Amino acid sequence: MDDIHIGALCVALVLLIGCSAFFSGSETGLMTINRYRLRHRAKSGDKAAQRASKLLERPDRLIGIILLGNNFVNILASSLATVVAIYFMGETGIVASTVAMTIIVLVFGEVAPKTLAALHPERIAYPASAVLTPLLRVFYPLVWFTNLIVNGLLRLFRVTIQTSGQQSLSAEELRTVVLEAGVMIPKRHQTMLLGILELEEITVNDIMVPRNELEGIDLEDEWEQIVAKLTRYPYTRLLVYRGTIEQVVGFLHVRKVFNLMIQKPDFNRADLESLVREPYFIPEGTSLTRQLLNFQQLRRRVGLVVDEYGDVLGLVTLEDILEEIVGEFTTDPATFGKRNLIPRADGGYVVDGRTPVRALNRALDWHLPTDGPRTLNGLVMEHLEAIPEPGARLSLAGHPTEIVEISRNRVKTAVIWPHPEPESTKDAG
Repeated sequence: MDDIHIGALCVALVLLIGCSAFFSGSETGLMTINRYRLRHRAKSGDKAAQRASKLLERPDRLIGIILLGNNFVNILASSLATVVAIYFMGETGIVASTVAMTIIVLVFGEVAPKTLAALHPERIAYPASAVLTPLLRVFYPLVWFTNLIVNGLLRLFRVTIQTSGQQSLSAEELRTVVLEAGVMIPKRHQTMLLGILELEEITVNDIMVPRNELEGIDLEDEWEQIVAKLTRYPYTRLLVYRGTIEQVVGFLHVRKVFNLMIQKPDFNRADLESLVREPYFIPEGTSLTRQLLNFQQLRRRVGLVVDEYGDVLGLVTLEDILEEIVGEFTTDPATFGKRNLIPRADGGYVVDGRTPVRALNRALDWHLPTDGPRTLNGLVMEHLEAIPEPGARLSLAGHPTEIVEISRNRVKTAVIWPHPEPESTKDAG
């Protein structure tokens, strides 16, 4: 009879160790499960995900029922192990059972199940939620009383349980998630998502066409000059002004002008001015996120960036903003170098000084600083604090750079290398 009694205790002991492993694995699985994937599956109608999500809404209750069960089975298992050890070893069995149970619970009841749950949280969390949900209902009064005491202690440290689980990702954290998604998100789509995240950090000043590069029609010019400029203008929208760009009249849709010219053989200056749409001005420093919404709300596609004095600084289009997300529309991004970068046999690139630093970084996957000057010319000027001479050399963020041509007090072209040149080719100065 005693043998049967001891046999039953041994079986119960094994079952209790299994229960301990269940509670330990459930805790790790539910706490480490991907919350965003869980929410997606729950919204898709997955019953197991909905149960797990419901449990995680109140982590204090979830942890309460898990620890209540875990501690109960561990203490009971230790008591049974002591009885079994005394039966076989006498008084010395107390020490032996303590040592043995410490090792057994640590290995089989804690480390192994928690490691498994950490590696495969969904495989553990979803089945566990089917057991923990009814357990929580049955032992809710005891869990409630335990949490009442615990929550009271936490309030002394200004921790509110109801709001502690409301977590959201910052832009930097979301950027890390996108970068670490690996093959789950194609490289092209990663670039687009990162471009969206960066819109708030980029302003219209970073992407605008500067004032000195703006082309337009001066209504005070001769009619023949205006018509000639219209026929050779390569873009859809054309700036219109009187005398100087400061006296902006508006914008012309070139295609509409051509259509009216075909319909009216006697097309004249008055007809042209009737097609001019009033200008839209954008304060400098406006973020691209804000400006994209403004373009959408006002149904505009182009605007002039102005400073606090109302002086025109440059021009921004809707396409410029969208290209920050999806890349260039007019040509494949892989051909960027063919138009703006001329590769050399020594691995360097001949670059136009007007090339935006952001475009250079995007095309070559470099990390030139973007928190200061916006063009390669400005970057060189800031570094040297002077107008360089042709042949001058410097290093921009670790990239050796040589000035090739200067025009009108600015860097017209330069050569920039991706990596430092060999020592023998470096300029001692």
